[in-house]
Amino acid sequence: MPEPHELRNRPARRPTINDVAAAAGVSRGTVSRVLNGGRDVSDAAQDAVERAMRKTGYVVNQHARSLVTQRSQSVAFILSEPQERLFEDPNFNVLLHSCTQALAKQDITLLLTLASSLEERKRLGRYLTGGHVDGALLVSTHSGNPLIPELLARGLPVVACGKPLGYERQAAYVAADDRDGARQMVTYLRESGRRRIATITGPMDTSGGVERLAGYHDALATPGDPALVAHGDYTRASGEAAMQTLLDRAPDLDAVFVASDLMAAGALTALHRAGRRVPADVAVGGFDDSQIATTTQPSLTTIRQSYPRIGAEMVRLLLSQIEGETPAAVIIPTDLVVRESA
Repeated sequence: MPEPHELRNRPARRPTINDVAAAAGVSRGTVSRVLNGGRDVSDAAQDAVERAMRKTGYVVNQHARSLVTQRSQSVAFILSEPQERLFEDPNFNVLLHSCTQALAKQDITLLLTLASSLEERKRLGRYLTGGHVDGALLVSTHSGNPLIPELLARGLPVVACGKPLGYERQAAYVAADDRDGARQMVTYLRESGRRRIATITGPMDTSGGVERLAGYHDALATPGDPALVAHGDYTRASGEAAMQTLLDRAPDLDAVFVASDLMAAGALTALHRAGRRVPADVAVGGFDDSQIATTTQPSLTTIRQSYPRIGAEMVRLLLSQIEGETPAAVIIPTDLVVRESA
């Protein structure tokens, strides 16, 4: 016989699936079906099992569950940018948070992975296709990224944030209406009386860079002047450098549409340094409506794209693919937000 103190110190037995079944008044098989997706289970039985799980303190054994369902209950969030971009650009954090929340409702874990170099992408590709995740969310994907064709060839469900250039008909994606957003901004600048409107583009190997430049050209009344186009890479430093280039090329410019708020913040730095008043001398329009837009001096007129909605839609499309549905695409409308810079 063990001593009394030994009984007191012995860990409590973990509740089992049989305990849940007894507490819910249902069969063990019903509990198992609830734990593995709830198919062929009535609403009443589902509620009874969930109440019993809370009452007994039952915790799902994810390893055992994955053996039955052949799923890892995890999804990869892949950012194809250097690590510092995750901290510099607030849009990534908003998107990451919204995806995490949406997946948590389904008891799915989100794994953050960075893949900025070719070697990192190859290594990540081997990991992703090894059964460690059920799907992948691709963020800031550049054309030529080997991950997309590799994951598609292996049959892993993927959803891209933005159109995956070259794979628009093969991979699911959720994108803001980049072209229409740019068109809205440049039209607004023209209608406010600006005549020499420049632009700072995003990287031209991304759909955002291509589509926003196309929208800029759509809204111009005359063919665009190449001297009024400079390229950036969505960083603050590139926006500052591109703005200086534009001032050197076209000192008479009176407006600039910048393809991201972060680059627009850099453009404002260059304009202030050059003694240009904003918006009296040069109007500035951004894109994103990120946290940065309300902290610049002056605050940014910009194009709003809803990253919380984009994240939720990405998760919805990914989960539907995991359940066997075909890839789909969603375009999210954008809106003009007028502040002090234009």
